[in-house]
Amino acid sequence: MKLVTYKHSDGSGRAGVWTDAAIFDTAALLGRDALDMNGLLKLGPGALEELRGKVAEADAAGPHAIPAKMENLLAPTPEPPSVRDFYAFEQHVKASRARRNLDMIPEWYQIAVFYFTNPAAIQGPEADIFYPEDTQEMDFELEIACVIGTPGRDIKAEDAPKHIAGYLVMNDWSARDIWRNYEAKLSMGPAKAKDFATSLGPWLVTPDELADKRIGSGADERYDLTMLGRVNGKEVSRGNAKDLYYSFPQMIERASRHVMLRPGDVIGSGTVGTGCIFELGPENVPWLKPGDVLEMEIERLGVLRNRIVEEK
Repeated sequence: MKLVTYKHSDGSGRAGVWTDAAIFDTAALLGRDALDMNGLLKLGPGALEELRGKVAEADAAGPHAIPAKMENLLAPTPEPPSVRDFYAFEQHVKASRARRNLDMIPEWYQIAVFYFTNPAAIQGPEADIFYPEDTQEMDFELEIACVIGTPGRDIKAEDAPKHIAGYLVMNDWSARDIWRNYEAKLSMGPAKAKDFATSLGPWLVTPDELADKRIGSGADERYDLTMLGRVNGKEVSRGNAKDLYYSFPQMIERASRHVMLRPGDVIGSGTVGTGCIFELGPENVPWLKPGDVLEMEIERLGVLRNRIVEEK
C-alpha cells in the first residue's frame, strides 16, 4: 500500500491510502475515529493488513474518498516523534571528505552514526521551501528513509525488518556555509545548517510492495531501487539504495540501543553517492536559489517535488 497524509476538509491531516482511483480515509475504512499517520501505525501490523483488504473493496465514488491529486497531500508523517538521519552511503562519505582534502576516517566503518534533525520542520510533496536568508550555499540531499511501525528497544538487526512500516523519499536540505563556517568549527551540529526544512513523500510504501526488489534478508536486507535527483528538470544525481554500506536493519539496531523507537519515527539513510551539490561540486551544479525546482525520485517510491521560494 501507499500510505499518505491528506488534507481533510476540517483542516487536519488524516491518514489515507493512495490508489490510482482515489485517496481513501483509513479511519473510515477501519470503522474508527479520525486517525493521523502516527495513530494508524500505533494500531499495528494487523490493522494494516485489515486495511489492505478494505482498500481492495473500497468505492472511489464513496463518501470517504477524495481525488488522488498531489495537491491534496502533506508529508506522509507530518509530525514524526523523531527524525534520525544516518551517514550510511560510503561513496558519499568518501567524496565529501575528499572535497575537504580529508582521508576516509576508519571509525566510520565501526559504527553507523546519525544526527537528530527537527521533526517540526517537515515538509511534504509540492510544498514551497523557504530560502534561508543567511546562506549562500543552499543544497539538496537525496536520501531514502524508513518509518518505524512496530515499537521496540535494543532491536537486533536480524529482527529489525518487522519493525519497518514502509519506505519513502527524503530530501535533507542543507545550508553548507552555515555548517562549515560555524557549526563544524565549534564541533556542534549539524544544527541550523539543517534546521529549516526536511522534505518527505509523496507516500509511505509498505515493504510488501517492494518484495521483488529486496536483496538479502534480516540484517543484510536492502532494496534495488534507482535514486535520481533533478534540478529544474535536469538530472544531476543517480544512485541506488542497494549501495548502502549500513543496511536499514543495522541502522535501526544502532538507533534503538538503550532507547525505545516509536511508531512514526523516521530513519534517514544519509545522502546517496552523487546526491548533493557539495559532493558534485558547485562548479558543476550551482548552489540552489529561489525559483529552483527540485525533484527527488526513487524507483517505486515516487517523486518528491519542491520549489524554493523567498520568505516574505
